[in-house]
Amino acid sequence: MNDRYSRQQLFKQIGLKGQEEIRNKHVLIVGAGALGSAGAEALVRAGIGKLTIIDRDYVEWSNLQRQQLYYESDAKGQIPKVVAAEKHLMQINSEVEIEALVLDARPENLEGLLRGVDVIIDGTDNFDIRFIINDLSHKFNIPWIYGSCVGSYGATYTIIPGRTPCLHCLLKKVPTGGATCDTACIISPAVQIVSAYQVAEAFKILVGDFSSLRNAFLTFDVWSNQHYSIKLDKINKKGCPTCGTVRTYPYLSYENQTKTEVLCGRNPVQIRPARRIEYSFDQMEKRLKAHGTVTGNLYLVSCQLQNHRLVIFRDGRVFVHGTNDIQLAKNLYYRLLG
Repeated sequence: MNDRYSRQQLFKQIGLKGQEEIRNKHVLIVGAGALGSAGAEALVRAGIGKLTIIDRDYVEWSNLQRQQLYYESDAKGQIPKVVAAEKHLMQINSEVEIEALVLDARPENLEGLLRGVDVIIDGTDNFDIRFIINDLSHKFNIPWIYGSCVGSYGATYTIIPGRTPCLHCLLKKVPTGGATCDTACIISPAVQIVSAYQVAEAFKILVGDFSSLRNAFLTFDVWSNQHYSIKLDKINKKGCPTCGTVRTYPYLSYENQTKTEVLCGRNPVQIRPARRIEYSFDQMEKRLKAHGTVTGNLYLVSCQLQNHRLVIFRDGRVFVHGTNDIQLAKNLYYRLLG
C-alpha cells in the first residue's frame, strides 16, 4: 500500500478521516510568488484534492532566492509562475488536480473560480487584491488566510466569514505607502514561517477543526526574535460594508480597482487595458522589432528597449520594466501599443 501520507495520518488531529477530508477539498491560492509557491508545495505534498493557482507574473532571477518552487530554467525562459508551478507540483504529487491560470487577480477573474473552493490562501503582494479577496470571501462565505512578509517581518490572520472581524474591519481602507520588498527587501525564513502558519490554519479548516484556529492577528520578526499575537474580537464592526449587517462589497466595483500599479519586488509598472485584448503574438513581434530586441514564449512577448523593457501578456496586460513612474509607463504603452 502507498504510505505517502502515513506520517501525516499519524497526527491524531488529522488521522485517516482528516486525510480523506483533505483529499476531497479544494484550495485556491491567489499569487504564486514566495508565499503562494511555498503554500502550494505544502498542500500538494499533503494530498489536497484540488489546487487552483492564479498569478499574473513570470519567473525572474530575483525570485529564486526565496521562491523555492522555481528553477533557473524557469527564469531563463521567463515562464509564467503558475505554468512552472504546475509542472513542478505534478512531479511532486501526480494525484492532485491542479488548475494553473495566468491571470490578473480581478473580481471578474476570481469570482468564476470560487465554485467548490473550501479555503482561499493569500499569496499576493498588495492590499488592492487582498481587499478584493476579502469582499469575495464574505460574498461567497469562504474562509481566507491573510499573509504578508517583508524584510525579516511577517504577519498572518485567518478570516472566517460570520465568525471573525474581516480585513476591512481591521484596516478600513487600502493602505498607501509603507514598506514593500522593493524598499525593505526580504529574507526566506520570514516567507517560510508565514507560509507554515497559513498552511497549518488551512489544514484546520479542511479537516473541520475550527475550534483550533488561531483567533488572533500574528506578527513576528525572525531577526530580532519578536513575536506578537493580537486579539481582534472587539474590532468587529456592524457597519462594515464587507461583513456588517448591510453589505455592499465595495472593492468588487470597478471604480475601486487599480488600473495601473507599481509591482512589488522589481521596478515595473503593470498596465491593464480598459477591456480585455487578445494580442496576436506574431503581429506583436513584427511590430515591436522596429523598437528593440524581441523574445517570447507561448505566454508572453518581451521587447528590450534602450532603457526599458515591455512584457505583453495574452490577456492584454503589459509590464513596463525600468521605471516606477506610472505616467512614463503609460506614455511608452500608448506610443508602442496604443
